[in-house]
Amino acid sequence: MADRSARKTRQGVVVSAAMDKTITVELNRTMRHSIYDRVVRRRSKLYAHDENNECGVGDRVMVMETRPLSKLKRWRLVRIVEKAK
Repeated sequence: MADRSARKTRQGVVVSAAMDKTITVELNRTMRHSIYDRVVRRRSKLYAHDENNECGVGDRVMVMETRPLSKLKRWRLVRIVEKAK
């Protein structure tokens, strides 16, 4: 039952790095609409803790769920998957 307590990880793109030690990550997903049976795109934005301010806009990152760090921050940076070009 170790998987039950495993923390969620998500992969997304940094859309803002203007705050100190905080990044805004956008997650995109596609889903099929239940009534219209068309593929629709959905997006979510979340705030993640970036301790060393190492991320820039456009970077693809992996974030992990963590305890609440502030009013909106509940995720932290695990690693940078790909730097922006």
